[in-house]
Amino acid sequence: MNQSAPIEDVSTAKPNGFLAISARGLKRHFGAVRAVDGIDLDVPRGMIFAILGPNGAGKTTLIRMLATLLRPDGGSARVMGHDLIAEPQAVRGSIAMTGQFASLDEDLTARENLILLARLWGFRGREAKARADELLDAFELADAARRQVKNFSGGMRRRLDIAASLIVTPGVLFLDEPTTGLDPKARQGVWRMIRDLAKTGVTVLLTTQYLEEADQLAARIAVIDQGRKIAEGTSRELKAEIGSGFLHVALAEASEIDRAATLLEERFGNTVQRSAEGAQLSVMAGTARQANEALSALMAAGIEISDFSMGSPSLDEVFFALTGTPADSAEQGEQKEAAQ
Repeated sequence: MNQSAPIEDVSTAKPNGFLAISARGLKRHFGAVRAVDGIDLDVPRGMIFAILGPNGAGKTTLIRMLATLLRPDGGSARVMGHDLIAEPQAVRGSIAMTGQFASLDEDLTARENLILLARLWGFRGREAKARADELLDAFELADAARRQVKNFSGGMRRRLDIAASLIVTPGVLFLDEPTTGLDPKARQGVWRMIRDLAKTGVTVLLTTQYLEEADQLAARIAVIDQGRKIAEGTSRELKAEIGSGFLHVALAEASEIDRAATLLEERFGNTVQRSAEGAQLSVMAGTARQANEALSALMAAGIEISDFSMGSPSLDEVFFALTGTPADSAEQGEQKEAAQ
């Protein structure tokens, strides 16, 4: 975002320790399915907070409750100081939500989209145009203001979609998979924009399928599984909780991956995580000596190794260790939850 045109924080000033979101024992059931089963959550104002979890963990259901789109079956929550059940209109007035896909009129220009939304929010003619221009400048879209949205790149659409959520600056911005489908350069641009938003005092609660995204952006991360929060902390704290002794092995022949995984699991007694791309394995190995012995065992079995390393777990490996589910299986979780 262009720092010469900062987005004004119009939310009510609060002390530094003020919690933007405070939830206790939130529950939501769909028949016999406990989509959210007693989750506690504290999110300080101005923080970027990430929610991670495998397919069907309850991430989207949790977000939809906090955004007043679903009524909880139990528990309580306050968003920007407003009670979720007793003051739903006040909660809605203090939040904004952006889903996975752009909710824009593709036949209108970027400026026309923002002016239209500003008018719907109650801005008068000149005020609506001024707010649209302010947002276009802040999100580095001024040069494309008069282009139809259907001619925008994916990254430009995403920036415009998030800008549209900020016609009235919210206390809390819910972002559901904010960079899905974007190329690395566009993703970096959205990351920069999200960081700049947090600097203005906007609290960002995001779900993401990219664990690197949570690693890069979030000050704190909550991992949920089967409707319950199973871990919370900074990226470093979560990695430290799992341990530092992770062995990473790349095999010369992909056909040997099953045999290598079986050997490593038998030696360490821990589940081996397989990379979604290539013949790469990782496993909690303990000490460097144990890792060296495992490498020797692989070579003695005639399994050729092209590369290996020993070090701290990645956030993907933390995710797997906590949930027993590879990170890439979470990609379709939001769609299933949203359909509930």
